[in-house]
Amino acid sequence: MANPNLSFKYELEKKAPRTNDGGITRGASVTDFPASIGIAGVSMRLAPGSMREMHWHANAAEWGYVITGACRTTILHPDGTSYIDYFYPGDIWYFPKGYGHSIQAISDEECHFILIFDNGDFSEDHTFSVTDFVSSVPPEIAAQNLGLTLEEVAKLPQKEAYFAAGPVPDPSTTLASARSEADISLVSMHRYPLHAQQPRIVPGGGTQRLVTSKEFPISTTMSGSFIEMQPGTLREMHWHPNADEWQYFIEGQAEMGVFLAQGNFVKDQFNAGDVGYVPMGAGHYIKNTGDTVLKILLGFNSGIYQSVDLSEWISSNPKDVVETNFSLPPGEIDEFPTGKIFMKPKN
Repeated sequence: MANPNLSFKYELEKKAPRTNDGGITRGASVTDFPASIGIAGVSMRLAPGSMREMHWHANAAEWGYVITGACRTTILHPDGTSYIDYFYPGDIWYFPKGYGHSIQAISDEECHFILIFDNGDFSEDHTFSVTDFVSSVPPEIAAQNLGLTLEEVAKLPQKEAYFAAGPVPDPSTTLASARSEADISLVSMHRYPLHAQQPRIVPGGGTQRLVTSKEFPISTTMSGSFIEMQPGTLREMHWHPNADEWQYFIEGQAEMGVFLAQGNFVKDQFNAGDVGYVPMGAGHYIKNTGDTVLKILLGFNSGIYQSVDLSEWISSNPKDVVETNFSLPPGEIDEFPTGKIFMKPKN
């Protein structure tokens, strides 16, 4: 039974953005997108040199994916180790909950990236920015902490900056180096080049790239996938027993159906810039309904990826079990899948 009152679609890129100092952000938490109870997401764009200021998230880890442009991130661990990394299209990052970090566009083009958080209740109320922190405490406390005079503190931002405009950094200069004696690791645990990965290929259907905590050990609470589907291709009926799924449609058009048990079924149509969501354990499918390649970024709120695909489940059972289950006479199930199909190309 179709449910016309429930939707697993949110038109993220049509939302009025928050913008200033070269930054644009659109976010969707469970408040904006009621179906998305387990995961929240943000689409952010930074002009060259602009920065999402130094901040931390109190109630969620952050998983990022770069769509266009390039950016530099910094992060400090509680043990004093810090990392400075550079990201390009197809790269991802992961910042644990509560770790202070920043993001800055470093090329001569806008940097567009998607942020996925492992908590649907993520919001700015749980995000703490350094300018907001410093401007909220008594001036004499800020002066003592930073080694400044009260006059110099008065020249600092007097409210949260959120975005900060600046010149495009030159990584070869000392300005791009850490200022302290903290341990700086040259091999970062925060960057994974997803698009350098050899994809899983379904002939005539599409590709999948998948990253979990196995490939990206620091990403303990999240995993992700990037899929491309040819026109007419179906990502077969399946479900994820251990995680919710959050989707950002990068290119193309699609249909997604979500099955919620007891005959409840919801179908939505998606375009580029839309977000989709599937609750843990809910059956679903995605079909490319356009005439171009469909590209989707998928995020899961578990570091371990698990999927049960209908074709593999059916084919793992004896024939008589399937015949009895579907009330079919012997022989009529010969057209059923005999192995996992994952993606089914257009007939």
